[in-house]
Amino acid sequence: MTKAPTSQILDLLPPIPDDKPVLIAGPTASGKSELALQIAEQFGGVIVNADASQVYDCWRVISARPSAEDEARARHLLYGHIAYDQPYSTGHWLREVKPLLRGEARPIIVGGTGLYFSALTEGMADIPATPPEIREQADKLGLQALLDGVDDRTRERIDTQNRARVQRAWEVQQATGKNLSAWQDETPPPVLDLNDAVPIVFNVNKEWLLDRITRRFDQMLDTGALTEVEQMRDLYDPSLPAFKAIGVPELMAYLDGSLTLDEARNRATISTRQFAKRQRTWFRARMKAWNTIDLS
Repeated sequence: MTKAPTSQILDLLPPIPDDKPVLIAGPTASGKSELALQIAEQFGGVIVNADASQVYDCWRVISARPSAEDEARARHLLYGHIAYDQPYSTGHWLREVKPLLRGEARPIIVGGTGLYFSALTEGMADIPATPPEIREQADKLGLQALLDGVDDRTRERIDTQNRARVQRAWEVQQATGKNLSAWQDETPPPVLDLNDAVPIVFNVNKEWLLDRITRRFDQMLDTGALTEVEQMRDLYDPSLPAFKAIGVPELMAYLDGSLTLDEARNRATISTRQFAKRQRTWFRARMKAWNTIDLS
C-alpha cells in the first residue's frame, strides 16, 4: 500500500511536547499505525493499541495488527494479548491503559475504536459487569428486539445499526434496572484531559479510503488471512466478539462452502467500507476538539 513520505506526514502534525501522550484516531486502512511508528521513531514513545479487534491473539493478519517488522521498530503494547474467548470490554481496556499514562515511556495511543478514546478523554461510567445469563439471553435476540428494550435517550446516543452497541445498552438495562443513558450521565471525570495530550484524528477523502480498503483485504488474503481463519475454524462461535472481526464471518462462510472466495472478499470489503463510514461519522461528531489532519 502506498505510504506518504515520513517528512510529509510529520509536517502536518501539531507540536509534540516531550511530556504529553499522543492520541491517533482514524478510520480503518487510513495509515494511522504507520504514523504512530513514525512519531515513535522521531519523538520517542511506546505504541498502545486502541482497536478492539487487535487485542485478540488469534488475529494478526485479519485485524491488520502491526507486523513483526513493525514491532521491531518500536515497542507495542495491548496487541494480541487476549484469548479469543476471554471477555474484554472498553472498561478492561481503560484499566490497562491507566498505568501506561504514568509509565516512563510516552504512550502513543492509536486505533479506530471511538469508544476507547471517549472513555479515556471524556470519562466512563462505572457500570457493573453483565451476568452470563443475561448475556446468553441477549445473544439469542434479534437487533429489533434489542432496540425495543432500549430507552429513547439511549437510542439517540448509540449507533442503532451496530448490534454490539445496542446489545450492550439492552444488557445494562436488564442487569442494573437503569438505562445506559442514566449511567452515562453519572460519568466520573476522564482519566486523560485532552489539554494534557496531543489528540490527532484523520479526515480522509472517501474515494481514497475506499481504494485502500479494497487493496488491503486483497493484501490480507495474500499474506495468510485465510490460513489464520482456518486455524480457528473448529473454535468458531459467531456470538463471541473475537469472531465478529470483519473478514472472519465471511471467510468462515467460504471455508464452509456457502460462499465463493470472491463473494467472501466482496462481502468483507463492503462490511469494511460500512464500518469506515460509521467511524468517520463518529470522529466528526465526537472529536471536533482534536487536531485534524488529512493524509489523502
